Amino acid sequence: MTSKMRTAYVWAWLPGATDPVPAGKLEEHAGSDLITFAYGQSYLARPDARALYAPELPLRRGRQAPLASLNIAGVIRDAGPDAWGQRVIMRRLLGRRDIRDQDPGNVPLLDYLLGSGSDRPGMLDFQARAREYVPRTHDATLEQLQQGAADVESGAPISPALLDALEAGSSAGGARPKATLVHGNRHLIAKFSSLTDNYPVMKAEAIAMELAERVGMDVAGTELIQVAGRDVLLVERFDRGPSGTRRAFVSALTIAMESEMNARYVTYTGLADELRTRSVARGETLRELFSRIAFNILVSNTDDHARNHAAFCDGEGGLELTPAYDICPQRRTGQEAAQAMAFGPDGQRLSQVAACLEVAGFYDLSEREAKDIIDGQLHVIRTQWDEAADKATLTRAERDQMWERQILNPFATYGYGEG
Repeated sequence: MTSKMRTAYVWAWLPGATDPVPAGKLEEHAGSDLITFAYGQSYLARPDARALYAPELPLRRGRQAPLASLNIAGVIRDAGPDAWGQRVIMRRLLGRRDIRDQDPGNVPLLDYLLGSGSDRPGMLDFQARAREYVPRTHDATLEQLQQGAADVESGAPISPALLDALEAGSSAGGARPKATLVHGNRHLIAKFSSLTDNYPVMKAEAIAMELAERVGMDVAGTELIQVAGRDVLLVERFDRGPSGTRRAFVSALTIAMESEMNARYVTYTGLADELRTRSVARGETLRELFSRIAFNILVSNTDDHARNHAAFCDGEGGLELTPAYDICPQRRTGQEAAQAMAFGPDGQRLSQVAACLEVAGFYDLSEREAKDIIDGQLHVIRTQWDEAADKATLTRAERDQMWERQILNPFATYGYGEG
């Protein structure tokens, strides 16, 4: 007797295409969390067919199991909803208002893939049928999405129509309330304030992203607005092109071929090794990566885990860093801190630029080059802090709470000599 398989179909936007094509099928055995993938025969026959991500799912016939300790290919996982999106979907599937005490693992992964919106990260979507594409989108306003997110957080009643809209916008990653939306020709992620925030998180992220751009980093565009008196951060999507084209990318977690359970083993040095061999602009790319490490240290972004780094990927496995995103200063009561990912070959992760400088050679930088990067960032942050704070509408009290606590905490520059 054979066990029944549950299935879902993967649709993909090929480079330059404005509409998706069926690429293959996901299969999940009953009673198992293992999900395999197989390319469709019609897709393999296309002259423009490309692998979803060649290191994991090479372009070939037959069923392909995920690598290593994964239960699903990382490139598929990257296109699925993360903690917040799962919470929204659980609200409907479990049929109860307050799902804060529920384990997201109680819902099968295929239900999350099929229940989340079609405007998801990268070039993939998931459908119940192989020959009929039915996009899951919404036309809710920011005000409606913000109210719906608050209702999901609090367990308050929510209308079926608004829950539909939240699900359609639920495919963006992360644990905080957010939704994808299209405004005119802009493809955006709206990040909402949370009911549990004990400091102005959206303003903190807005100022960090503003400062990151000012120091010369490649970052996603952001805009801080007020919706019904609450902060909302709009983030421009770098995976969307004109007329509905989409661009493929994978997270650092997928590049490392690690599971969520093993995310702590993913390092900047491992990511640098992959970029060193698989990136065309090696020197420029490693310099950018080093700049991001130093900047994260200086602004107390210790939430720099492997899902918060990504690279565009081509069909053959080539990589190019995406613009930086999710740079959010974390609140700290003391000084000592550590980065989520080790940046030194011996596991160095203390949040100090002096330690960062010591491993500059691993990023193909001389000590002088690395020092110039750090000194330049320090100068910009110090001299343009007030301008950036004005743009983020920080009050005087909020500036005092952030300055030399999150932004340029003394621990970050301890032992580092400028000049």
